[in-house]
Amino acid sequence: MRLISTLSILMTLAGAPAMADWQATLDAARGQTVYWNAWGGDARTNAFIEWVGEQTEERYGVAITHVRLSDTAEAVTRVISERAAGRDSGGSVDLIWINGPNFLAMKEQGLLFGPFVGDLPNAQFVDLEPPAPAALDFTVPVEGMESPWRLARFVFNYDSARVDAPPRDMAAFVAWAAANPGRVTHPAPSNFMGATFLKQALIELAPDRAVLLEPASDAAFAQQIAPLWAWYDALRPNLWRGGETFPENESVQQQLLNDGEIDIAMSFDPASAAAAIAQGLLPDTARVFVPEGGTIGNISFVAIPYNAANAEGAQVVANFLLDPMVQARMQNIEVLGAFSVLDPARLDAAARAAFAALPTAPALPNLEDLGPTLPEPHASWMTRLTEEWARRYTR
Repeated sequence: MRLISTLSILMTLAGAPAMADWQATLDAARGQTVYWNAWGGDARTNAFIEWVGEQTEERYGVAITHVRLSDTAEAVTRVISERAAGRDSGGSVDLIWINGPNFLAMKEQGLLFGPFVGDLPNAQFVDLEPPAPAALDFTVPVEGMESPWRLARFVFNYDSARVDAPPRDMAAFVAWAAANPGRVTHPAPSNFMGATFLKQALIELAPDRAVLLEPASDAAFAQQIAPLWAWYDALRPNLWRGGETFPENESVQQQLLNDGEIDIAMSFDPASAAAAIAQGLLPDTARVFVPEGGTIGNISFVAIPYNAANAEGAQVVANFLLDPMVQARMQNIEVLGAFSVLDPARLDAAARAAFAALPTAPALPNLEDLGPTLPEPHASWMTRLTEEWARRYTR
C-alpha cells in the first residue's frame, strides 16, 4: 500500500525549500546506504526502522542499515574518534537517533552536519519556532542541526487489578511504597529510564524549577537537588529488593510487572502498555497513569555527523520520517504507537483523517489524558544527577 498521499506530495512541492535543490539531494542520494545508528532495544521500533528502509529504498534508492546501539554515546564516541584520527569525510556514521546530552556534546564540539532541517520539504508540517518542543532539545536550541521524528512522554504503567489508587505525584510515592513495600522500583539511573524517574521527581520537588532550565552550576545543583535526596532516602528502603539492586532497563522492569513481582513500572512511551497487552507481555488489566502536574516530555531527533559518508541519503531518510502518512503509521498502536511530532494545524484533511482513523485501546491514553508536558532540565542536570546518585547509592 502506498503510504505517501498524492496530496502530501503536492503540499511538499508547494513548500518553502527550493525543489531544484531538493531534487539535487535526491539525485545524489540514489544508490547510497545510510548507516543509521539507533537504539536497538525495542522490537517494534526495530521493525519500524526496517520498514522505513524498505520504503526509502523502493522510492528513492536509499537503503538503510540499522546499526543497533545499546547507548547513543557509542555512536558519538565513534564520530569523536574519527575526527581525532583525521577522518573528516567518509565517516562510518550517517544518521544518529539522538537527543539530550549527546546532542549537546556533538553540537558544542562541531560534530554535526547542517543546519539542514529547513531544507527538508516535510519540515513544513512541524513547528520549528521556539519555544515549540521541536525547536529545543533539553532546553538547547536545535537550530536546524537535528530533525524530529517521534514524541516521547514519561508515564507509569500499573496493573489495575492490584492497584486501586496509584500515587498521583512523586511525593506520594513515599507513602505508597511504605504501604506496599517492594512493589515498585526503577531502572538503574545509568539507564535513561532510571535517570528520567529521578528527573521527574527533581522537577516536582525542586524549590525553583525554572533554575533547572539553565546549566547546572555547583551552587544551583546543591540547592535544587537537596529535596530530591531527602525524598529518595525515604523511598529507597521500600523499593523492590530494598533498593539494593535495580532492573537493568525498561524491558526487564516490564517483565517484573507482568510476573507480578512489582505493581508499577515506567516508560517513555505512552503506548507501551497497550502494545505490551497486544503482544501478551502485560495482563489486560495494565493501565497508564501520570502525575497530576504532568510529566517530562521530549522529542527524539535524528542528526547527521559532520563527516557522514552519505549525508544526502541521511537527509532523504530524515525527510521521509516527517511525511504525514509515515507519522500516522508510526502512531498506529498496531505498528509502533509513538506519538507524532507534526503540528495538526499544518496538516491537510487527508492527513488529519488518517490520524483520526487510528485504532484505540483501553490502555492507550490520548494527549489530553497525559496532561501538561514538563520540559526536560538542561542536559547538564542529567549528567550531574546520575553521577551524584552513583556516588551516594552504589558501592
